[in-house]
Amino acid sequence: MVLLVPTLKWIIFFALFIFSGNALLLYLLLLFYCFDPLDPTGNISVTFDIYQRTDNGYLARVTLQNYHQYRHVEKPGWKLGWKWAKNEVIWSMSGAIATDRGNCSSYSGSQMPHSCKNDPIIVDLSPEVSENRSEHCCRGGLLSAWSIDPFNAFSSFELEVRNVGDNPLGQAPNNLTLMAPGPGYTCSPLLDTDPSVSSDFGGLRQVPVLRTWKSTCAYSSFLANTLPVCCVSLSSFYNPIVTSCRDCSCGCREADKSTASCIRPDSLSRSNEDNTIEIVECTDHMCPVRVHWHFKNNYMNQWRVKLTISNYNYNKNYSNWNLLVQHPGFTQKTSAYSFNSTKLPTLGIQDGVSLFWGIDYYNNELLHSDKAKVGVVTTEILLDKDPNSFTISNGWAFPRRIYFNGDNCEMPLPDRFPMLPNRSSTLAPTSCGFILLFILLFLPLLLL
Repeated sequence: MVLLVPTLKWIIFFALFIFSGNALLLYLLLLFYCFDPLDPTGNISVTFDIYQRTDNGYLARVTLQNYHQYRHVEKPGWKLGWKWAKNEVIWSMSGAIATDRGNCSSYSGSQMPHSCKNDPIIVDLSPEVSENRSEHCCRGGLLSAWSIDPFNAFSSFELEVRNVGDNPLGQAPNNLTLMAPGPGYTCSPLLDTDPSVSSDFGGLRQVPVLRTWKSTCAYSSFLANTLPVCCVSLSSFYNPIVTSCRDCSCGCREADKSTASCIRPDSLSRSNEDNTIEIVECTDHMCPVRVHWHFKNNYMNQWRVKLTISNYNYNKNYSNWNLLVQHPGFTQKTSAYSFNSTKLPTLGIQDGVSLFWGIDYYNNELLHSDKAKVGVVTTEILLDKDPNSFTISNGWAFPRRIYFNGDNCEMPLPDRFPMLPNRSSTLAPTSCGFILLFILLFLPLLLL
């Protein structure tokens, strides 16, 4: 996402928040600064539908919907939390569980609440679970990116809530939090909205729920405060120099103690292979993932690129990975031979943006490295030329930005991009040589 840098505006906004104590104001400000032109509507929404009253409370369905075009929720999955407005308890749940039962000593009998915590944390069930399931549940906390797999971009669970007080439909929970799976998400308050509607009798009858609360959770890499996970290297057919990832793109081995452990391939042992701790290869860039863009061929009406993604982790596979590329050439027709691809709409950007992801059961999992080789997936891309704007000078052949699994990859500096040979420098010796030859041939005649 867009990297946020503390500025005077940030200081003013946080000062306003501190003095106003308004959580909604803070969310709106964060949402403004989390705006991503490559995914202008990207967010995760949380919908709390109350669909039935009970003697002591209500039955509700909670749905998480991922509207991010290219950012998915990977293992170990999402965690959703809130704080009850009063003394509510979760009496029962299906499709998910609360991680802590809390203090239920005030209850007696054979039936006990599922969770008495005032601030429960909810996690999804795995797909292998056969009991206590609900409709559209149990994805192991995973949510696909909206552009890749919209059917698996949402998940829901159901719960029975009791001790709601005088209001039979209760009050909206406060302080909604989302880990997906790490930090970086800021959620708006759960607010009343138009009740969700389902259809019955083959779509002839509309059935609204009793009450709906909704929140929108926006992501910010600034709030996530994590090291970059990927970098970009470049090469071309017309220049023998390969532009490597910048040194310390994702941290430095010695100077930065927060960098993840690294190891050299020749010293990798069996004990390290079995270890669950993330271990990456010791490189100058120290990135778990490297994306290499090679400008391969320049044809009359098309040009060809080889795109390679390398995994330098020794203990981590990237399942259902995706790669987002911003490039001027993607405004024209493109064909990827070994990846799925689609073009995404943008806001205020003239360049084209294409999203790539693996083919099921072929290369949708970017495997970890081992002693023998680095885990790699690769494809070639054919792009049509635009005769009015096509040029390979000034770095046009290379991407403007690349995201891996929604994280912005560190690009080389523009002055290090592989450039075309300087024609003036190659022609100068030839011209000087011709002039020198002319002088050597005709100077004796002139001196006679």
